[in-house]
Amino acid sequence: MYRATLIIIFLVTLGCRNSNSDKIAVKDIVDKSIEVSGGDLYRTSNISFLLRGVRYELEYDKGKKILKRTTQKDSTVVLDVLKHDGFKRYVDGNPVIVSDSMATKYSNSINSVHYFAYLPYGLNDPAVNKKLLGETQIGDRQYYKVEVTFDQKDGGKDFEDIYIYWIDKETFKPDYLAYEFRVDGGGSRFREAFNERIINGIRFVDYKNYKADADISVYELEALFKSQKLEPLSTIRLEEVVVNPGSYN
Repeated sequence: MYRATLIIIFLVTLGCRNSNSDKIAVKDIVDKSIEVSGGDLYRTSNISFLLRGVRYELEYDKGKKILKRTTQKDSTVVLDVLKHDGFKRYVDGNPVIVSDSMATKYSNSINSVHYFAYLPYGLNDPAVNKKLLGETQIGDRQYYKVEVTFDQKDGGKDFEDIYIYWIDKETFKPDYLAYEFRVDGGGSRFREAFNERIINGIRFVDYKNYKADADISVYELEALFKSQKLEPLSTIRLEEVVVNPGSYN
């Protein structure tokens, strides 16, 4: 009887061990996704691109990020600079005073554009919480489904937003993302990546952007996309992308 009990315990333990070995931690999924999309090159490269006629730039100074946005209207050039120590605006090269509320608005807008442009790199930021929701199939591809939420501290004014990323099980590239937001009346969006290109080792994509009714949860968007019930909203294209590798550690 004692021997039979030991055999049962051994088989149960072995089964649990095999089951656990088949699972993959969400951290490993995201780490691998970042690695295949650019890895350390994200923090050692200067990047520039155009989005809807506006120039965005990422630079590093002694390891610290500098985010820029340059807008030109007629002969007037407006340069917005976002650093770790705050926001500054220059008009035709001259600094101008910006109210705190507008500085926050401009900073959030600049951060948002850069965040989406370099995905999945931002998914390991300190304020990010990741959870594996499971696995799913879209088209003929299998995906890990990863939920992302944010801590209030360092999570920005949109810390209550909820994101979902669909990361290909074979390539580990994020092909789809969706998010639910609370500001400006709230809503949800679903994005489908296309036009993938690798520029000096970093992956860039464009997006087909879809929307749903305001009361639709982010968790419902995958099913609506599969049944073609999402409304096309816009196309998001990064143009004139330039990556200058360097070493800014």
